[in-house]
Amino acid sequence: MNTLQSSSSETFLNACRSAVGAQFVFTDPDDMLAYTTDWRGRFTGAALAVIKPGLSEEVAEIVRLCCTYQVPIVPQGGNTSLVLGSVPDGTGNAIVLSLVRLNRVREVDALNNTITVDAGCILQNVQEAAAAAGRLFPLSLAAEGSCTIGGNLATNAGGTAVLRYGNSRELCLGLEVVTAQGAIWNGLRGLRKDNTGYDLRDVYIGAEGTLGIITGAVMKLYAQPAAELTALAAMQSPQQALQLLALAQQHCGATLTGFELMSDFCIELVQKHFPQMRRPLAAPSPNYALIQLSDNESTKHANDLLEQLVAAAMEAELIDDAIVATSIAQSRSIWALREHISLAQAAEGKNIKHDVSLPISAIGDFITTTDALLQAHSPGCRMVTFGHLGDGNLHYNVSPPEDMIDIAFIARQDAINQIVHDRVHAFNGSISAEHGVGMLKRDEILRYKSDVEMALMRTIKQALDPLNLMNPGKIL
Repeated sequence: MNTLQSSSSETFLNACRSAVGAQFVFTDPDDMLAYTTDWRGRFTGAALAVIKPGLSEEVAEIVRLCCTYQVPIVPQGGNTSLVLGSVPDGTGNAIVLSLVRLNRVREVDALNNTITVDAGCILQNVQEAAAAAGRLFPLSLAAEGSCTIGGNLATNAGGTAVLRYGNSRELCLGLEVVTAQGAIWNGLRGLRKDNTGYDLRDVYIGAEGTLGIITGAVMKLYAQPAAELTALAAMQSPQQALQLLALAQQHCGATLTGFELMSDFCIELVQKHFPQMRRPLAAPSPNYALIQLSDNESTKHANDLLEQLVAAAMEAELIDDAIVATSIAQSRSIWALREHISLAQAAEGKNIKHDVSLPISAIGDFITTTDALLQAHSPGCRMVTFGHLGDGNLHYNVSPPEDMIDIAFIARQDAINQIVHDRVHAFNGSISAEHGVGMLKRDEILRYKSDVEMALMRTIKQALDPLNLMNPGKIL
């Protein structure tokens, strides 16, 4: 990509100012810093400008200008990517196209159980708009106060309720997309059945903005549950957690909404850095399962199901102890332990993160064998293992030994990544479950995807974005 000459650059930027308003085009490096620095603060790129359109038509106009002037585009929502997917590289050739002004809830159709929103809507705001209409939007994740629906769809985000409701792909019925040529495809149809050709919606979901820019979406809603109850169970091994999951599915059926795994070191970190949070169970245990039920009948019915599950698990000697939350406050305190794990990791220092998915049945063996390999490679390394056991998504993070400074440990990242990802591949898993590929894992996927798979992906990219202007350097 050729860098714009200064005169052409100014002509391009003036055209962008005319399209969206001069106050929404930022070129000062200090003003752009929050948009060019990644969520974890480990990388800062450079941009020609940060541009904030307010309408889909303005997005389309900016894309057409970028095609004319050959300017790369980095679409950005809440900039919560953990894989350098929403920030530009260091060349300064690209614009960051921030969608934060596209933040309207366009329509709530309670009878159709759908909500139509702009891509820049904050996830939490969508949840609240659904609740105001007496409905549930079930997508829930730690960054929900900052991340946007467009970003959720671009990475096919999952969260804590995938077990019951599915990930972002399953929650989406239709999209509005600005193509790489600056045309607007309006696919905002709230239909559960539509077999009229290729499923264009699924082409753009999970594509991380490399094929086009999602500007709107129709998302599914559900009835608000009559009761939501939480339990925490302690057990010795991940294998026992898997057996408990099977038992929970047998006893609780469709009311089982979430089933999260946490290692004891996760709880230790949370207690260390957030001392106001206490262990709900008296004695520590190597592993914990957080179980969430959403019941459409009553609190009593949900409580009875959980009590029966705990009794059956105790009888089968799958768990050592358990607590069923008896109040909303107690339930929130249990969930707070889970939700503060990432914050506690950050407070502890730098660590090596992995967002992987595996066949659910393989997770126990994966943890056991990979833990041993990592200890052989880096004796004393500490495993921050947690994730969505019910759908096979594991956040398998490695912290340095207590006597090693984190910067020295991060120097081992490539070797540790290969140990973990080779084991994931050996168990027929994926090296990215819900965080995406971005720049961080772009080269990693070449090791695990076949030549046929990569050729098909490149064919799609070439067909839809022949100028390679859409988030270049991400995924491919």
